[in-house]
Amino acid sequence: MPQSDDERLVDLEARLQQEDPRFADSFTHGRPARPREFRRARAWFALIIGAGLLLAGLVLPDGLMIAAGLVASGIAVQLFDPPR
Repeated sequence: MPQSDDERLVDLEARLQQEDPRFADSFTHGRPARPREFRRARAWFALIIGAGLLLAGLVLPDGLMIAAGLVASGIAVQLFDPPR
């Protein structure tokens, strides 16, 4: 017996609430929020840290800081691409 549309919507709402509660709660308050995959605060923070390490490694001739800055910047760039 196929599920009714109401049951499917309730299941979808429950999964959305479990995956991203902030996004799901924004619908009840009438103020939409970005879904989790489009929030970029962690990526910007990691990019700033990586660029700071890279710049510090260039100012103070330290190869380990340059390498750490490049790795941190690479990780930050990967955070900007949402999972598909």
